[in-house]
Amino acid sequence: MASSAFDSAEHSYCGVEDKLSSSNQSYGSIKGERMQIPFSEGEDWGESGDISSFSYYGVHHNDKTKEQAPFSEYQQREQLQQSFSEYGLLDNLRYDILSPPIQTCLDEIAKFSRISTELQDIIETRKDKPFQFSSTSLELLRSYGSGIKRLSGDGVLEPHTERRKTELSTSEMIRIASAKFIQSSSGAADDLALPGHPYYYYFSCLSKDEIRNVQLAEILLAAAEKVGCQQFDAASELLDQSDELCCSTGNPVERVVYYFSEALREKIDRETGRVSIKGLGKRMALDVDKDKDIMRLSPPFIATHQLVPFSQIQQFPAIQTIMENVAEAKKVHVVDFRIQSGVHWTVLMQALVARRECSLELLKITAVGTCSQQVIEDTGKRLETFARMFNVPFSFKIIMLRDMLELKEDLFDLDEEESIIVYARFLLHTMISRPERLESVMKVIKKLNPCVMVVYEIESNHNSPAFVNRFTEALFYHSAYFDCFEECMERDDENRTVIESLHIAQGIRIILAAEGEERNIRPVKVDVWRAFFSRFGMVEVDLGMASLYQADLMVKKFSCGSSCTLDMNRKCLIIGWKGTPIHSLSAWRFE
Repeated sequence: MASSAFDSAEHSYCGVEDKLSSSNQSYGSIKGERMQIPFSEGEDWGESGDISSFSYYGVHHNDKTKEQAPFSEYQQREQLQQSFSEYGLLDNLRYDILSPPIQTCLDEIAKFSRISTELQDIIETRKDKPFQFSSTSLELLRSYGSGIKRLSGDGVLEPHTERRKTELSTSEMIRIASAKFIQSSSGAADDLALPGHPYYYYFSCLSKDEIRNVQLAEILLAAAEKVGCQQFDAASELLDQSDELCCSTGNPVERVVYYFSEALREKIDRETGRVSIKGLGKRMALDVDKDKDIMRLSPPFIATHQLVPFSQIQQFPAIQTIMENVAEAKKVHVVDFRIQSGVHWTVLMQALVARRECSLELLKITAVGTCSQQVIEDTGKRLETFARMFNVPFSFKIIMLRDMLELKEDLFDLDEEESIIVYARFLLHTMISRPERLESVMKVIKKLNPCVMVVYEIESNHNSPAFVNRFTEALFYHSAYFDCFEECMERDDENRTVIESLHIAQGIRIILAAEGEERNIRPVKVDVWRAFFSRFGMVEVDLGMASLYQADLMVKKFSCGSSCTLDMNRKCLIIGWKGTPIHSLSAWRFE
């Protein structure tokens, strides 16, 4: 197979410490901190020029628009909620407030290549040991570990200050474990538990349960290092130890360790050619199709949509961005890859109805898929019902493919007068393992020449060819995700159990244990996509102030909103959890 254009140029794979040091560069956010969006002088945000002229979700509108709406606010809200009540997707949303207002390779790990004098000294002390840690992995591990300076969530706590009053997050405990793992593995004489060590204060503040969690995470890190060095028997012994201390229904650290341990066992099975009950054998027994579950609106995904903020935070800014790019279009054609429930397009319908500057002649949605045709057809029928409710001229078409290589421009019903929108949600990273498909899809999109392409992706690098690097990135990313579940859902919630044990666990296994095309979950960060899109003559589009306010105001809707972080990477919105980047929302057009 031809090497992927997204593969990192860094190929070292022995030594967890090197890697656990460097991706904690989360755009400068800390827990509870949100981006500050300054107004420029002269910007027209209503007569007062302040946020009060915005709706609850931040979309600017005026009273005249309300008066001209074909339905009363009450009727619109009631009809929408009644029609979708069986799915529960709209229970917490208000619809009365919307109105329009690679290169061949980008080395994602290159920024981690700088090794400090201290690290070089540590490496020197281990020359007599049976193996050496790769410098890149050690630097990445140290960078992640250095993140514990933000344990308080409000800034840096200095020694002898008041004892912290909040519990440590899952990611923070993993960072402490990383720092301890570096210290123990390097053979350095200093001890985190001794006064004078830079991390002494934080370690001394740990409760008994937190100490136990840190120790559990250390075992996992040690096991991953052994796997990376192909010392599989030693790794299996460490995993046996972790199995005695964790379970899938425990605290979030236990859950993280539990599912990562399963993935490491599968990795061992694949490398050794055996099938164990807890490794490859369990994967075979529990293999599920995540896409089908999402598209058929299974209860676990409905619950996650309602309780976990990420999905809703991105939906409204995405729709606002689309509206701003079709402000004068009478015919709007949306091309949606992996359409899923389609609930977000009901929001677009209402926004188009409320737009009075330009009457809508047709909203066309083309759903592109490779599976679950019946489910997509059901989605189309629901959208047709909503279109009739809002008196929106509407058409829905499905392009069903066996393989994305079959996608061609002539499969689309195109109109020269229409404005085309491409919506790609969690699509692109699934094709990185098959670069010829990704290239082919991008060429078709370029021929469509959309006025804007909205991209929603995972903001993490799980594509490194080095196992240890993938492990580290995935560990800290999923630690934040499990921490979010802990805050947003009950531990004994059956829906949470299904999402974690089947879908998230499957993703972790694919990232860590699979290789080649089978490793089809390969997220990369927006900087990588930026370089890739430039090959096709694409430039980034501003999301717009109204879109950013929508995201910020949606965050405030959730009780856990103080833990969400919003940041900007150039023109791209980064949605995070307690400072750890989770997803990215960006918009693009062809020059």
